[in-house]
Amino acid sequence: MGAQFHCGSQKRRIRILSPSAGGGFLNGIDFLEVLDDKAALLPSPRQQTLLVRLFQPVAALAADNVQIDGGVRTTSIHVQWAFPATSVPPATPAEQAYFAALPDPNRVLVVRTDVYGDFSIYRLSLVGSVAQDETDPPPGFDPVLSHVDFSFKVECKSDFDCEQDTACPPAVLPAPQINYLAKDYASFRRVLLDRIAHTVPDWRERNPADIGVMLVELLAYAGDQLSYYQDSTATEAYLGTARQRISVRRHARLLDYFMHEGVNARAWVCVEVGGVVVLRHDRSDGVTAFTTRITEGPRIDATPAQLDLLLQTKQASLFEPMHDAILFPPHNAIDLYTWGDDGCCLPGGATKATLVDDDSDPSKRLLLMPGDVLIFEEWLGRMAPHLAADADPVRRQAVRLVSVSPQATTTGAGPASQRLPGVAKHDPLTGAAIVEIEWHADDALAFPLCVSTTAEGVPVERMSGVRGNVVMTDHGRTLGAEALVPAVPPADLKYQPTLKWPDITHGVPYVHEDALGLAAGATLRQDERATLPAVKLTGSPEPWTLVHDLLRSDPLARDFVVELDDDGAGHLRFGDGILGKEPDANLSAVYRVGRGRVGNVGAESLAQVWSVDPGIKNVRNPLLAVGGLDPEPAADVKAYAPEAFRVQERAVTEADYALIAERHPEVLKACATRRWTGSWYTVFLTVDRKGGRPLDEAFRQELVAFMETYRLAVEDVEIALPIFVPLDIRLVVCVKPGYFRAHVQAALQKVFSNRRNSDGSIGFFHPDRFTFGQPVYLSQVVGEAMNVTGVDWVDPEDPSFVFQRFAELPAGEIALGLISMQQLEIARLDNDASLPENGRIQFNLDGGQ
Repeated sequence: MGAQFHCGSQKRRIRILSPSAGGGFLNGIDFLEVLDDKAALLPSPRQQTLLVRLFQPVAALAADNVQIDGGVRTTSIHVQWAFPATSVPPATPAEQAYFAALPDPNRVLVVRTDVYGDFSIYRLSLVGSVAQDETDPPPGFDPVLSHVDFSFKVECKSDFDCEQDTACPPAVLPAPQINYLAKDYASFRRVLLDRIAHTVPDWRERNPADIGVMLVELLAYAGDQLSYYQDSTATEAYLGTARQRISVRRHARLLDYFMHEGVNARAWVCVEVGGVVVLRHDRSDGVTAFTTRITEGPRIDATPAQLDLLLQTKQASLFEPMHDAILFPPHNAIDLYTWGDDGCCLPGGATKATLVDDDSDPSKRLLLMPGDVLIFEEWLGRMAPHLAADADPVRRQAVRLVSVSPQATTTGAGPASQRLPGVAKHDPLTGAAIVEIEWHADDALAFPLCVSTTAEGVPVERMSGVRGNVVMTDHGRTLGAEALVPAVPPADLKYQPTLKWPDITHGVPYVHEDALGLAAGATLRQDERATLPAVKLTGSPEPWTLVHDLLRSDPLARDFVVELDDDGAGHLRFGDGILGKEPDANLSAVYRVGRGRVGNVGAESLAQVWSVDPGIKNVRNPLLAVGGLDPEPAADVKAYAPEAFRVQERAVTEADYALIAERHPEVLKACATRRWTGSWYTVFLTVDRKGGRPLDEAFRQELVAFMETYRLAVEDVEIALPIFVPLDIRLVVCVKPGYFRAHVQAALQKVFSNRRNSDGSIGFFHPDRFTFGQPVYLSQVVGEAMNVTGVDWVDPEDPSFVFQRFAELPAGEIALGLISMQQLEIARLDNDASLPENGRIQFNLDGGQ
């Protein structure tokens, strides 16, 4: 709970201390003091005595009730003894006198540790029992104020404020897409209009009757005709000259290149309900769909035929649910619980929060479970006067829950299942019902989210909140079962029937049960090369399977392929009795239409619902729809497919293993070494993981599985750790007049840090900036330091200037101008006072003030 919010007031502490405010009966930690310099005067072990000030008398607390966690270098800190300050038997007489003289010694718990900690932050918690692993606070203790963060080095000298920088980095805008492969009327027209926009920027006419537009379309038509006549029927036999989309697709497949036919967009939709609603995703029923605005009001009252006409005339987009869902009225809008304080926020990177529950009526309880998706949203603007219209629409994010307390339970299975609330959980101070949630680590908040604040002394609540009843939808309209044309296979020709409606929806098959364990963001991403058309054949006693091609189908395999031509019409291709089974007669198809970037609608675009269930009151998509792609142009396939077979699909040499390992999305660089291990050869892959993340066992197994399809059968693959070389650098810097040395030193430490800064930039020694064998150049270090505001010059010739490996003798690095690295070595400089052996950088500053 202490890591969920960063609150700017002490209202909860005041309420606990004040009987008139409902407190006075709870105990908790007021503050903690580490005896350091004073301990040397008693005498007493320095940094091993902790004075824990409580709100109420200590009562029955002992060493078994005190737990200390945290640390980098020193992680296992045990409590030797813990007594009230009024009676500390193990202490010396001088110590006992000192403890007894403390103000209100009956409210002070004296804790003696076996060792002192390092420079990192530790947490002291009062628990039921350390020995029996009872982590809940002792009876009568406030759950929020039963632990406190502290540092053993609190009295060490420091020039800087300990407050962390929580500013949000700027958004990274995508690079513009430019198509240089225009080959048809639409693309020629677009290229000409874009050219005119550059050469004649004042001409903005787009009326079809305008003389300029007419000339553009005339030239585009002429270009389209000329492009057509450049080819001939015989050119379909070659990829480089083929002009029909189906021909290009088949040629590319023979080169092991999958031509994609576009991807349908996906979006999260929040459904507001007036009662419990069971939402079903069986699209063949056509009972639920979400659309952009086409009529007045939140609901559309129309027959399927009328809906199709409205969608065409209004050029609206339609989305359908991808899974069954049970929707509850309490999940329409959920408040975040601030534990009675104001000035609270969820920091960037948060994965936990507390929600407000209502146990006054069972129908008002929250019924959340792991796997549910919630959307965090800013409801009021962060700046006064905190209006809803000023809320930042960018500060919205979908998260997948992995833990809920209390968690709802289910009865039954499938769409008929019901949820029952768990045992309510309450704030012991206020009695308010709460629900604590935790979501997937990959869904960590990308920005701070303000929850409450004060404006001119007046509390402002509900600045942000949570939306439930979130359903994943995808773009496309499901059509009923339609007969294939022709319905009966001809006797002497290959059966290749056609679907009536063009633009068949394409997407990666979605399995809701598998998605429950993934991050919310991961379920929106689709691999365009793995998409399949949304077509299902009916009317056959046995099911037919949709596949990418029939190259691996046996004579009895009931497989079929859907191919789209240049007009978007879908053609079905069946086997010939050798590659796939021959088709049945009188087949019909249930399929969906709608694909491409047109489905990438903006946030708040989906505003209406077409459903037979009257319980649905309103719908909206707080986040924009993503993932929609237009079909891959044939010109792109011609350019990329001839190179597809050149892609390395086997690992033989050491360089092959390293090159393929670098295809993994989390590998920055890899080096491979082949060694004889007694009975066979083993390839040891030394991996530099992106972001400096550790090579844990889960990642090792994932990478070994990734390499399985490429390695030689007679060789094993093992993942090895890189050799990190810590650096020892001391810069002699002259500060310009009028600049404070402390400010310049803070800027230098930020520039030479190993982390990502709040403005989106990365420090000079960030793990992604150095990899195997990459030297550290003195000129780059000096240049980075000279770019810092307030630095006059840097003197590498000063006797106190240091530029070498840590804990090693100098090897002429300053004279050479670099610190060299071997093949498997990576430079490292964390500048962590607790772990100096991971590299350090110091600054000797002169001048300034």
